[in-house]
Amino acid sequence: MTYDTHAIDAVVNIRTAEAIALQPDRRKFYVDKMRVSNDTFAGVSHEEMLRRMDAAGIEIAFLIAAKVGVRHHPACYHIPYEMVAEAVQKHPQRFRGLAGVDPTEGMAGVRALEHAVREYGFIGAHTYPHWFELAPDHAKYYPFYAKCVELDIPIQMQVGQSMVYDASYPRRSTGRPIALDAIACDFPELKLVGIHVGIPWTDEMIAMAWKHANVYIGCDAHRPTYWPESFIHYMNSYGQDKVIFGTDFPVLDFERTRADFDALELKPEVRRKVLRENAARLYRL
Repeated sequence: MTYDTHAIDAVVNIRTAEAIALQPDRRKFYVDKMRVSNDTFAGVSHEEMLRRMDAAGIEIAFLIAAKVGVRHHPACYHIPYEMVAEAVQKHPQRFRGLAGVDPTEGMAGVRALEHAVREYGFIGAHTYPHWFELAPDHAKYYPFYAKCVELDIPIQMQVGQSMVYDASYPRRSTGRPIALDAIACDFPELKLVGIHVGIPWTDEMIAMAWKHANVYIGCDAHRPTYWPESFIHYMNSYGQDKVIFGTDFPVLDFERTRADFDALELKPEVRRKVLRENAARLYRL
C-alpha cells in the first residue's frame, strides 16, 4: 500500500531475542490479555521490525531503553541504553533512542540520562510512573525533569490506567493526567508527553494539553478504533498540534494501528500533523 504521509512512531519497544532474555515471562499479559500474536511475542529482529514498519508506512521509530520498575525486583527489568544505541547506530535513518528513567536511581540516574543524550544521541526520556508507584509529580522525578530542561529534550510518561503485567507484582495506577499540571507549572520549559491517551481519564489529559503549551498527548497503546470521541474531536480541531502518533509496539501492531488510524474521519492536515509533523517539531528531527 502507498501512503501519502510517512509516519513517525514515537513509542516503540525492542522485541529482539537479546531484549527478551532480560525480561520476565510476560505471555499472560502480551498474548492472553493484549492479544499480541505468538510470532511477535517470540521475538522480532530489527530487520523484521523495519519490514513491518515499511508495510505500515512508518519511516521512523523511537526505541525505548525502558526502565520497567526497580532493577533488583524479579518482576522488573531495564533495557540497557547501549542496546538501543546499537540499534540506532546500525539504522540511523530509521531509529531514534529514548532513555528510560527510574526515579529511584537519584543522581546516578540523572547522570546516566545525560550520558545517553550527549554520547549516544538519544532524543528524549521516558518513564512509567505506575511501575514505581510514584505519581509523576513526586519529588523523586524532579531532578530528571530539570536535566531534561537543561538538555532540551522531551520526556514521555504513561498516563491513565496501568494493567496487571505480573500477577505476583500488581502495580497501582498512579499516572493520573492531572499530575502533569503541577509539573508543567514548576517546569514551564519542560516538554511533557502523556502517552497512552490517558484512558480512562482522557478528558483530564485533554485539559492538561489545552491548559499548558508544553504538554502533549501520545495516542499509543490503545487501538484508534476505540479512542474516546472527545479525544478524536480534540485531535481533529483545537488539539491538532498537540497529539503525536505511536503504537507502543508490541502492544499494538504497526499495520493494524495505521489502518485503524487511517479509517478515522480526520482532516488531511490533521492526519499529517499527528502522524509526523508534531513529533518532528517536538523532537527537533
